Amino acid sequence: MQQLLDFLNTSYTAYHAIQNAESLLKANGFSLLKEQEPWALNQGGKYYVKRNGSALIAFTLSKDNSYFKIVASHTDSPALKLKQDTLVQKDGYQTLSVEVYGGGIWYSFFDRPLRIAGRVLVETENGAKEEVVLSSYQVTIPSVAIHQNRKVNDKFAIDQQVDLQPLLSLSDGEDYLSSLSDGKILSYDLYCVNAQSAYAFGVNDEFIAAPRVDNLTSVYSSLTSLLKSEQNCGINVVAAFDNEEVGSHTYQGAGSDFLQTTLRRISLALNKTESEHLQALSASFMVSLDNAHAVHPNHPEKSDPYAKTKMGNGIVIKTTAKKAYVTDGLSSAIINRIFDLANVPHQTFFNRSGALGGSTLGAISIAQVGV
Repeated sequence: MQQLLDFLNTSYTAYHAIQNAESLLKANGFSLLKEQEPWALNQGGKYYVKRNGSALIAFTLSKDNSYFKIVASHTDSPALKLKQDTLVQKDGYQTLSVEVYGGGIWYSFFDRPLRIAGRVLVETENGAKEEVVLSSYQVTIPSVAIHQNRKVNDKFAIDQQVDLQPLLSLSDGEDYLSSLSDGKILSYDLYCVNAQSAYAFGVNDEFIAAPRVDNLTSVYSSLTSLLKSEQNCGINVVAAFDNEEVGSHTYQGAGSDFLQTTLRRISLALNKTESEHLQALSASFMVSLDNAHAVHPNHPEKSDPYAKTKMGNGIVIKTTAKKAYVTDGLSSAIINRIFDLANVPHQTFFNRSGALGGSTLGAISIAQVGV
């Protein structure tokens, strides 16, 4: 459990998550492949490939490489993305101009420690170099005191342009962002992220609370499962995409060709024909691994009254007629059978009828690779 909490605490952004994932893979004998170079693969080999510093696909080969077993998750979480030229001077303060990234509960970002994290592109003699960075200092978004906002406990409507500006310093005109790197920063993808540490709670420490539970718990569990899995049948694949929070339709998202081209390049490196590759896909299976909603202790009415998902009752298989989740009768029969054979408890999730539930990257991914 502590390893998971450490992963959550240090994976401030998708760039940090991939950096941590890469360290874990390297420590367990995985070799880096590059999309710009030829691939030479060996039977029983362990490999990974990165894209844009924020997405990664890792895989292991076996004696029988005739199909793929894929688990897909996402590396990004809701945050406040810094705009370019973000520093704002006003009334003796220096604040940061940001915009929301993903589907966050934005009032939860107030009055808590935030840190600036992400990547910067630094000028070098050979062009731009990417650096994954984290501020040594904290910032915060201060609430208006209750004496000046007497109705705050009645209704708090957030103006994203006005209210969500983190307080950086007592203004002296200095560019504090330049301290994130020793080099000249040409551009950046930076975020204000929750810096509060993960913690256990409950009388038996049976719960955990942490920033970025959605979806770094899935990234970590899929990676550790890959490390522990046997290499006796099929090609085990872990895909960790970026930008699920904003629709996945990016170069490094599930809507890109990243998974499709990676699987094809694996087949080509194993000397498979196009027909053999398509046959492998048709025999493959993918799990879209994300978080689910348990019944809320204070608001049980938010859940389906007849199919309540409960904490501690096992893995959740999510289904919806809207196909935001891709589970159907066939795929649920397969995964139910797998869990039963492994003596893993599991349960089914349905949204309350008439309620608009969340979505994840499964439907987008299978439209790209057809598994």
